[in-house]
Amino acid sequence: MLAWRFAVSAVLIPLLILVFYLDAHVGCSGLYLLILSEILAIRSVWECIDLFRDRSKRLQLPIIFSCAAAIVFAGWIPHLKGDCDVSAAMEMIALVYSFAVLLLCASEAARFRGPGGNIETLGTEILIVSYVGVLLAITTQLRWVAGMDAGYLVLGSLVVCAKGGDVGAFSVGKIFGKRKLAPHLSPGKTLAGGVGALLGAGLCGLLWLQFATPLFDSSWSAPPWYFSVIYGCIIGVVGLVGDLVESFLKREVGKKDSAALFPGFGGLLDLLDSVIYAGPAAYLLWKVLPLATWAE
Repeated sequence: MLAWRFAVSAVLIPLLILVFYLDAHVGCSGLYLLILSEILAIRSVWECIDLFRDRSKRLQLPIIFSCAAAIVFAGWIPHLKGDCDVSAAMEMIALVYSFAVLLLCASEAARFRGPGGNIETLGTEILIVSYVGVLLAITTQLRWVAGMDAGYLVLGSLVVCAKGGDVGAFSVGKIFGKRKLAPHLSPGKTLAGGVGALLGAGLCGLLWLQFATPLFDSSWSAPPWYFSVIYGCIIGVVGLVGDLVESFLKREVGKKDSAALFPGFGGLLDLLDSVIYAGPAAYLLWKVLPLATWAE
């Protein structure tokens, strides 16, 4: 299983770097990232629908797919026009999400034929659209939150810290883990693993922001080391919660993985859970912490 993880990572990581490299050279539009994000949204929605299929048999597949894809696309509407302002993009995301909820509610009302499971189905549809569409849409706005040129420094900080937390949790948990962190949700996670997630993400935040910042632009200075550590630790904790939340969704329907897409990992959601869950936290931290020293 570990060999499969290394093999899959050896393919996925270079492909992701290639997409990021191409996207960094298309200016404000972020066209390559848009294509990737829509693919991720569609695949993630499919996995969610498959997870809940036995619990909610009347899910409106075309509307769910369309709503999630539309919410992600909404964040690009200003950027495709050459406007790199994230506040305008966030307004569009909120507006389109509001109409998505209205559409789902009206559609379920139109299909009503009698009591029994209707509210549960509607709740599941809104959950899928929110969990995939909104979280992914906000996460991708990190591409512009600290300026167009710093987009992949910022996105990289999220991915590196979230996955560094995953690696720290796995490594420390394997060696020192005894007491369970959340036995009903994820029996394999331990308190020691939680500490490992904090340490791993904090270390990754420090290393990434201290050493990668001047690589993106030699005139940029790295943020204070302690803010880098704080950023990483917060992302690590929120990412760990995101992993537990996805475990909750899978346990609720009696499944181990969201899908059998990647050997050794599971489905796409099993890879993205900590990243998209921590995405809004990263967005907020880049707004409130003095991390973007070049913008001061």
